[in-house]
Amino acid sequence: TPPPPPRLSFEVGMRQLGGDVSVLSPADMQIGRGESLADTARVLSRFLDVLVVRTGETAMLTELVRWSSIPVVNGLTPDSHPVQILADIMTYEEHRGPVGGSHWAWVGDGNNVAVSLIEGAVRFGFSLTLATPESMKPRQEILDWAHAEGGKIRLVHDPVEAVQGANCIVTDTWTSMSDQESSARLTTLSPYQVNTALMQKASPNALFMHCLPAHIGEEVTEEVFESSASVVFDEAENRLHAQKGLLLWVLGGENWRSYGKPV
Repeated sequence: TPPPPPRLSFEVGMRQLGGDVSVLSPADMQIGRGESLADTARVLSRFLDVLVVRTGETAMLTELVRWSSIPVVNGLTPDSHPVQILADIMTYEEHRGPVGGSHWAWVGDGNNVAVSLIEGAVRFGFSLTLATPESMKPRQEILDWAHAEGGKIRLVHDPVEAVQGANCIVTDTWTSMSDQESSARLTTLSPYQVNTALMQKASPNALFMHCLPAHIGEEVTEEVFESSASVVFDEAENRLHAQKGLLLWVLGGENWRSYGKPV
């Protein structure tokens, strides 16, 4: 079975940079046999140059960062997905130029990708309006942080209001939660579908982004997904390029290429 695309992009990227990759699941490590995360982090730091963590528990990432003496990259947690936003910003700049001063809209669940998009908007200087159901808005602490940092972040519940003047509309799957929740989630989120009528409310030539996989007919219609506004596959490719840049940066830049190579 091939690895999922998010993991694959890190593996391919590291190998293209001349590095090697070891993929470790909890079953491969001593955590399942009682070793603490603190000890695991300190052991891995003796073997590795960088650690990319994809986890269902944010506390695990925090603990690994605390105890590791090597760079730790957040590959994905339930609370954030920063590498996806690096790819999104790269994709926007490829198509439309500098992202600073642009206006983005998020439509749907205020999930981990939405949280990282808020952080990206603050750090890269673009404005962001999020349209979410009241029950699915991003956690209050991230909104408070964004406002304290001077970010131009708005939260509304009407998707039409959110996309007014937007240069880029972003959404994500509605059904990433458990099957038991899916029916209720679909009902709650159905007004937040990105369709042609909604895209027409945005700025002319607005882009459409989705981190994939998409559920066509739910969060986005096929007409929008396959339209000229859609840059979802450029976005997917740019995960590879953005992550390569990130890996090089945390490893110390171009000089890393010669590090550890046989002589």
